Amino acid sequence: MPDETASGRGTRTRKRGRTRLPGGRRAVHRPSEIGLALAGGGPLGGIYEVGALLALADSLDGLDLNALDVYVGVSSGGFVAAALANGISPAQMYRLFIEDGADAAMKPEIFLRPAFAEFGRCLVALPALVMRATMQYLRDPFHRGVIESFATLAKAIPTGVFDNGAIDDFLARLFAAPGRTNDFRKLPRKLFLVATNLDTGAPVTFGPHHQAHVPISRAIEASSALPGLFPPVAIDGDFYVDGALNKTLHASVALDEGVRLLLCVNPLVPFDASSALRRGHRRKDRLSQGGLPLVLGQTFRAIIHSRMKVGMEKYARQYPDASILLFEPDREDADMFFANIFSYSQRRRLCAIAFAKTRQNLITRAGAMAPLLRRHGITIRHDRLNDSDRVIGMALTDARPLRPDVARANVRQTKRELRHTLDQLERAVTSAR
Repeated sequence: MPDETASGRGTRTRKRGRTRLPGGRRAVHRPSEIGLALAGGGPLGGIYEVGALLALADSLDGLDLNALDVYVGVSSGGFVAAALANGISPAQMYRLFIEDGADAAMKPEIFLRPAFAEFGRCLVALPALVMRATMQYLRDPFHRGVIESFATLAKAIPTGVFDNGAIDDFLARLFAAPGRTNDFRKLPRKLFLVATNLDTGAPVTFGPHHQAHVPISRAIEASSALPGLFPPVAIDGDFYVDGALNKTLHASVALDEGVRLLLCVNPLVPFDASSALRRGHRRKDRLSQGGLPLVLGQTFRAIIHSRMKVGMEKYARQYPDASILLFEPDREDADMFFANIFSYSQRRRLCAIAFAKTRQNLITRAGAMAPLLRRHGITIRHDRLNDSDRVIGMALTDARPLRPDVARANVRQTKRELRHTLDQLERAVTSAR
């Protein structure tokens, strides 16, 4: 599948500018709506999306990623979408996710806190389940009793290994800072986060039209609750798991809001090991030799990517007036597939790869994309794209502190150090006299 998909031939777009009304009055037309849809992919997906968004912000003049009309996020894409809707820039997110400085509060270790509450629930239920399983086995030890007893004991297996409540707590604090909100209804722009109802299997969209009372951080926790890793999230008596189980992007949520230009980022694609080998990559082992995690990872990627491809084809028919631009990694990129996200150096490198890949996408398809972007007041910065020396650090122009509490603490510390230095200088001058 191509890295970017453009649809919308014969698009009828609303042009910027003013129209003369009777009497010489002028009517100002609202600019065409622009939206962003971000897929999931765990911490790795969030890192890739930050790099891709930095490239878009750096290379497209007239695009303000914090001032779009609609944001849609699924799983880890929900983290990024909610941050953008709350005014957190891609450069600030880079410091949040990737850097190891004062702003780097969201370390990957936050995803690996054991689900002690879930373990405790299973331990409490275990004696009764063992007794029931024993009785089932003794009633019919050579036939159905074995199957029934195993099915009963399976209820003692935790539904998740890690505690995703830590994610909710962290985001609630992040969105409580001045100028931000944890309430869908108070956001200046539309934010939609998609999860899957465990009991019905249906997608549920949290946002301004539905479940708006649910805190944004709680909706993100539900949307990113990947079965097996995190327990289902209880909200108003229902239980929710990862929104990617139904669709990868849920781009139709934005398109149904009337979006005319939709930017999409999907960080997970199947790894083409044979193509990587032909290109001279040093990894020569087959994925089957990498153990169960690699096999399951490749399977998951293949499933969600094939569904997304089908969805993109449907969007082109169902929303002929919309233009859709999709950005993805290379299928031959072994670094994206075998990455260790718990290494800060690798996180920086993976984000830089996403930055460079997105820039290359823009260069390759600039001819086809430029007219679509111009309709929405966006132009391609060819001067920056043609600069082969431009790296991700040049796009990190937003120096605003992500955490005001840390900024205030740093200011206080600087003042203390300055006073100490001035005191020492005064004592030295006095002594010299």
